Amino acid sequence: MSPTARNQPESVTENPFQKVAECLYRHRSSQVYYGLVKRAGKQYRRSLRTIDRKLAERRLAEFREKVGRLDPRKGTGKATFEDVAKAWFESIKGNLKPRSAERRETSIRRLSATFGRASVRNLTTKDCDEWSAQRGAAISASTYNNEMETLRAVLEYAVREGVILDNPARVLKRRKLGKPQILIPSKDQFRQVVEHMRQQDSRSWPAADLAELLAYSGMRLAEATSIRWREVYAELQQFVVTGGEAGTKNREVRTVPLFPAMRDFLERLRGELRPAPGDKIARIDSAKRSMASACERLGFPRFTHHSLRHYFVSNAIEAGVDFKTIAAWIGHKDGGLLVAKTYGHLRDTHSSEMARRMTFSAHEG
Repeated sequence: MSPTARNQPESVTENPFQKVAECLYRHRSSQVYYGLVKRAGKQYRRSLRTIDRKLAERRLAEFREKVGRLDPRKGTGKATFEDVAKAWFESIKGNLKPRSAERRETSIRRLSATFGRASVRNLTTKDCDEWSAQRGAAISASTYNNEMETLRAVLEYAVREGVILDNPARVLKRRKLGKPQILIPSKDQFRQVVEHMRQQDSRSWPAADLAELLAYSGMRLAEATSIRWREVYAELQQFVVTGGEAGTKNREVRTVPLFPAMRDFLERLRGELRPAPGDKIARIDSAKRSMASACERLGFPRFTHHSLRHYFVSNAIEAGVDFKTIAAWIGHKDGGLLVAKTYGHLRDTHSSEMARRMTFSAHEG
């Protein structure tokens, strides 16, 4: 029943709402205040969730501002989720890296299977909760979080553009991610994998070179496959990580020391290839298949490109390098917090192993 309860005489049906100011009503029984705002011939009513008049007036002002932002041309009920999602993606894709853009497009495609042709004005919190319950049970936490954040972003865009009043997906929460298992090859395992890759056939040599580049530099795969010979400054004992056209993950160029193992590897590779300064150091974009084949034949866990980044960090920790320095080398901007959280157990293990060597005593013969 609307607050005015039109066409019903009070003697027959008493209006449960009492008008106390422009657009402000109070429920006679509960004393809770309500706002009733008109926009382009449509009424919007909302509980202000308070019995305090001053607080109700402040919330009413916020409610009126929200209603005022609605665009009557867009709020006709014809804007579907697919329409809004497409417009939102077009507005942000220029700032996304290719992989991030691909993930967003995938999330939109999967969300459209549920919400695609539905009018965004008709979507409710219940619809979002039902999607969360059904979809969340069928996918991993990381996939769910990607899709949920995309849903929230699309509907927030609809709010900002004046298509809808509120974002019904705001109630959805991220799922807690399980701690991923970190596979790190030992030094002997890494040596055997690289040797086996070089023994397979000549086509595996570029893959073995990429594996060594990753392990000795700590770079991410996209960084390692984009670095060029001119970005290695042997005389300065440095190399520069730019990430190529896509940029690094945090979009910042970093200068890293030319570690001894990487220097020796690059000197050998330069002597073999005689590359031009503009050539890429890595001649292929992936060593995944060759590494997997070597690991399978050797009976090792299936190490990945990222396992070699872990290998670099573990070796740095064993060498006594502090977390802040390691973070700077591998492109983390948090001062070493993530490195400490991810790899702290490695330092503890290494410290315990070193402590066992402290066997001197005043009673030793």
